[in-house]
Amino acid sequence: MQMETQRVIGRSVVRKLVLAACSALALAATPGFVSAQAVKTGSGAYGDWQTDAPGVMRKIMPADLPAPMASPSTANRSKVVPKPAGAELKTMPGFAVAPLVTGMTGARVLRVAPNGDIFLALSRPEGKVMVIRTGADMSNPKVETFADGLRDAYGIAFYPPGPNPQWVYVGEYGKVVRFPYKNGDLAASGAPQTVVSDLATGGNHWTRDVAFSPDGRTMYVAVGSASNIAEQMGPRPTDFAAFEQSHSPGSAWDREEWRANVLTYTPDGKDKKVFASGIRNCSGLAVQPGTGVVYCATNERDLLGDNLPPDYVTSVQQGAFYGWPWYYIGDHEDTRPGGGRRPDLAGKVTTPDVLVQPHSAPLGIAFNPGGQFPPDWKGDAFVALHGSWNRALRTGYKIVRLPFKDGKPTGVYQDFVIGFVADNQNVWGRPVDVAFAKDGSLLFSDDGNGVVYRVVYKGE
Repeated sequence: MQMETQRVIGRSVVRKLVLAACSALALAATPGFVSAQAVKTGSGAYGDWQTDAPGVMRKIMPADLPAPMASPSTANRSKVVPKPAGAELKTMPGFAVAPLVTGMTGARVLRVAPNGDIFLALSRPEGKVMVIRTGADMSNPKVETFADGLRDAYGIAFYPPGPNPQWVYVGEYGKVVRFPYKNGDLAASGAPQTVVSDLATGGNHWTRDVAFSPDGRTMYVAVGSASNIAEQMGPRPTDFAAFEQSHSPGSAWDREEWRANVLTYTPDGKDKKVFASGIRNCSGLAVQPGTGVVYCATNERDLLGDNLPPDYVTSVQQGAFYGWPWYYIGDHEDTRPGGGRRPDLAGKVTTPDVLVQPHSAPLGIAFNPGGQFPPDWKGDAFVALHGSWNRALRTGYKIVRLPFKDGKPTGVYQDFVIGFVADNQNVWGRPVDVAFAKDGSLLFSDDGNGVVYRVVYKGE
């Protein structure tokens, strides 16, 4: 009797172990699931394109940063080539990725209108805003020219926010313009009106993204720096206290005045202010649905070595200073800026939320509204990484997912679409922006070969 009882107990224990193992396997097969042990941290979070794989998660912390020039600074620019025979993009189980439209030279910013039309900026050399219209099932895409004759067309925003916009705003060289619009327009119904005419021009960073607060009262405009680390900035203003009071603590001056910032205006282009400063190049600007929090996908500085400093994606707090050019990733001082050192700013630098492999060049960001991807991904951010040039082994050239919890980023990011790197020299695509179509699928642009891709979720 005792032996039979032991056998029954033994069978019960084995059954429980088998059930537990099956549950763990099922969980591991769920899109987005990676165990805590699988998250790459510390030096292992850096890596390069050869360590990319769909589902891999990374978490880089400020304490992980190496010393400046721990490795040489390498100029390693990629060569964009046509898609090689047999090359395919890879994504996570249950997803599929395929081109939606091709032949879009200079494809940059994507925005989806309330009626589902897809707006696309063709920045260089085209200077156009296109409209892509598809069937309800996203088939049979047709492309029309909404506006042309623009210079460095980039950011696109619909105003007022909501289901019935009356204007399409476009950020371009030195200004923000707007076109009259109503849902369904495939071409602008009138000439552009200049709303903002005083955006800084020249230098390294020309992209000007545009977004509106949910209440429509505030227009955000991102303006990148003119240089790497203000190396040509002159002596500080004579009345430095007055300068910082009118610009923002930590703001740069001379040729960097009103740059490396997120600016705010009223929708008619008045009441110019610095919302946040010290953000070297906020290429992608987005407002989080439901909270109204502003987010930036940011290119950090170059020439400090392969693994320094990380690029980042962060919520942007009003009045905050993010370090450029004197500090990076908190209180890590950069002693190179031409305007001299700023020890007075130590302890006043806001640390970004999500640190990304250095030199990945994050450009576009979008929030998942739900509707197609796994339910627990609703509210997560997706970011396009354009790809490195200042690194011996490439990073970026992919789409990543940033998991959020309780409306805030966890600090982790996950490889989602990879495969554009052919080898150490050649790439066949450079992702720029991301957006969610009306059916909940993910769109992303590639300015390397002029393609807009679509990622759909088909389930396990």
